Amino acid sequence: MRELELAVLDHDVPEHGLCAGDVGTIVLVHRGGEAYEVEFVTRGGETLAVLTLARGEIRPFTDREVLHARELARN
Repeated sequence: MRELELAVLDHDVPEHGLCAGDVGTIVLVHRGGEAYEVEFVTRGGETLAVLTLARGEIRPFTDREVLHARELARN
């Protein structure tokens, strides 16, 4: 996976309002792909989180997947 590619989160991160299956953008690749900085944003452009995630915590977003929308839980 490379910078600016989409990635899919494989687990919930409730402290940031993220769920498995949420799609983020890789903004930085660490150590040749051992870890990634991934930004998760709303449709309106609000950044929910920029997380450092290990290779096993995300996967590539493929052309055979369907985008899905969900509303954020209100605090």
